[in-house]
This record gives sequence, C-alpha cells and structure tokens, in this order.
Amino acid sequence: MPKYTALEIADHFGMEALTGEGGYFLQTYKSDERIPEGLLLGRKGEKPIGTAILFLMTTRAFSRMHRLASDEVFHFYMGDKVEMLALYPNGESQVVSFGNDLLAGELVQFTVPRGTWFGLRVLPNGERDWALLGTTMAPGYDDLDFEGGDFEELKTLLKNKEHLPLLELLSGPANYDLE
Repeated sequence: MPKYTALEIADHFGMEALTGEGGYFLQTYKSDERIPEGLLLGRKGEKPIGTAILFLMTTRAFSRMHRLASDEVFHFYMGDKVEMLALYPNGESQVVSFGNDLLAGELVQFTVPRGTWFGLRVLPNGERDWALLGTTMAPGYDDLDFEGGDFEELKTLLKNKEHLPLLELLSGPANYDLE
C-alpha cells in the first residue's frame, strides 16, 4: 500500500479542520430528506435523515471527548491502529481498538450509542502516524447535537479508574496538526 502522508490525504479529499473536536473531515453525504422538529424527543431543530463523513486523525490531531444525540457508526478504512474510549451514561467504560488485525480483536466497525461520551486517538509508533475512518449517523449530524467534554466533569462519571489517563489525554485541547 502506498505511504501517503496525512497532509496528502487531507488535500486529496479537500478536508477541513473539525473545529472543537480535532482532526479533519469531509462530509460525503447529507440526506435531503429532513426529520421535522418535534418528532425526536428532546432534540432541537430539524435533522437530516442521515449523514456520512470521512475523518482523518494523526498521532497529534485526535478526536477529543464529546457526545452526540444520535448513534454514530465508525468505519476504519486505512492507516495506523486507533483507540477509542467510550464512557457510557451508567459510568461503565470501554476501550475499542480499530485496525486491520481482525483476528487480534481489532474492529473495522463500531457503533457509539447516542448519549455516550467518546474520544479517539491514533496509537503512536505506527507506520504512518495517521488513520482514515468514516462515520455514518441516522438521524444525521447536527451541530446542535454536539457537546464537548470536560475532564473534571467526566472523571467523576468514570467507574473504571484504569481508563483515567486515556480520558485525561482525550480531554485535552483540540489539535489540527497534520505534520
């Protein structure tokens, strides 16, 4: 497989910085069908029925802790291994590994349930220092449904304190470094 750089991939797709979260993205699909406001309990505004993005991270440009009002399905496409921390509403947590080594338990797809706090990072010391993923959402993504996480608040919810260092790392400021 060719050894592209993160900058080459971002330029190829015309990706933009994912403000507030970190990393780079390109929206590849947004349904023109809409869910009217009021049909989804507790949700503001009308929503697209579905959306899809490409998402690029590096070892420095990670996805900081956040939660969404819709389920988000992650798809691993290429690059180095990725680690996700999911912090569920009941305080339980899970570390999910994405990558190509399926027999070692690495996943190529995983669904984050709505209301779950989560963040992702590319594991260091890989061959490329980046990873390309995709996500799909239904109902589709809407900025009104995004909530950024605060370490001090999230650490009080976390039952498994072994995940505290990863939570702290993924709660840091957003980074957009592709080099």
